Amino acid sequence: MSTGDLLDIEPLELKFPFELKKQISCSLQLSNKTDSYVAFKVKTTNPKKYCVRPNTGIVMPRSTCDVMAQKESPPDMQCKDKFLLQSVKVNDGASPKEISAEMFNKEAGHVVEECKLRVVYVSPPQPPSPVPEGSEEGSSPRGSVSENRNTNGSDFSQVARGFTERAEAQDKSAEVK
Repeated sequence: MSTGDLLDIEPLELKFPFELKKQISCSLQLSNKTDSYVAFKVKTTNPKKYCVRPNTGIVMPRSTCDVMAQKESPPDMQCKDKFLLQSVKVNDGASPKEISAEMFNKEAGHVVEECKLRVVYVSPPQPPSPVPEGSEEGSSPRGSVSENRNTNGSDFSQVARGFTERAEAQDKSAEVK
């Protein structure tokens, strides 16, 4: 998370799940730590490859804003792209339409916070395996009842316990008579 005075930025590393020939996206959350309105602007080293929405905006005092970066998957897993998130305090009640490039101009005397974000590609999440780790193919981690009503695994021990308890109850009732 960023340690800027204006915004907390999460994550600081944009992890795009890599999938060939698919649009991939990554979310970024901006949290305003101040009691003031904060304008932001997102820049990238490769603007033709990314679509960032919103790329400028206002984060209200003590609130959050989600930003989405989207791109086409690269032909290889290599990426040196970076993002720069700039933020600056603005007048209370300011609207996104009022955001201008001048607001983020340091030479004009504006106090602009900057946070660099790295882009990395990660493997997409894998669906869970139908066979739990550590078990052998074909064996069931839990007992089950087959089509012919035979039991296996933990079901067998429960059924056996039930027979044992019934047999003991019948023995006791026979002793009483």
